Amino acid sequence: MTNRIGNKDVAQQRSKSEKARIKAQNIANEAVKKAEARAKYRNAVKGQPGQPAPAG
Repeated sequence: MTNRIGNKDVAQQRSKSEKARIKAQNIANEAVKKAEARAKYRNAVKGQPGQPAPAG
């Protein structure tokens, strides 16, 4: 459930610039998560979970 101000959601009270800032922030956070996941599995061998690829 969303936070309320009286009978309206807080999100309805946000300005355009605030919405744009939050959207950009969310996109940046997702990019960080994706980069971490890529780095984690970058050298993994397909079909063998938990074992990194040989270094070389």
